[in-house]
Amino acid sequence: MCPLPTHRSRPTDFGRLSEPSSVIPLGKASMPSTSVKRRGSTGSGSRPFSAYLIRGLWILLGLAGVVVFALVISRLTLRPEPGAGKYVHDNTHPGQTLRLYLDQPSVKAALMQIGGNFVLLMPLGVLLPVLSSRFRGPLRILLAVGFVSLCIETVQGTMITGRAFDADDVILNTVGAVVAYVLIGRSVGRWAHRST
Repeated sequence: MCPLPTHRSRPTDFGRLSEPSSVIPLGKASMPSTSVKRRGSTGSGSRPFSAYLIRGLWILLGLAGVVVFALVISRLTLRPEPGAGKYVHDNTHPGQTLRLYLDQPSVKAALMQIGGNFVLLMPLGVLLPVLSSRFRGPLRILLAVGFVSLCIETVQGTMITGRAFDADDVILNTVGAVVAYVLIGRSVGRWAHRST
């Protein structure tokens, strides 16, 4: 009986046959990584616990500041003054009370009135950006603080004895808060939320 002819492997036009030593087991073959690392994420793919802790502490600090500020403001603006009832009048015309302040003979008294309303809500220009990153931008501060001031003045004019609604107070309160945001609140808010 003649042995069957054996055919030797020859190189083809498509390349050489693989040698046994160059075969890699399928289970051990390394595959290229397809995971995409997100910007600002850590190696584990999630934000570290310390970032959440710092942000939570800033929010708690902002909340505490707003609560304390609200208590102080309520004592300053919502306390009745029964003896002043016949001397106060509502002002819905912007500029009217400012002219009255500036016409006073005492410059110190005018500065006290204008300056007091200017700085009254300034802390909100710093506290609101710390409380939430949604309060970034002068326009948002203007709208938020303008609304708060409008509510205070409305309560003063309708419910508090010896107090009156004053459009100029709303303007001064709001402008003061926007100035505080531009000078301090913008950078403090960014620093407080830098990990988000």
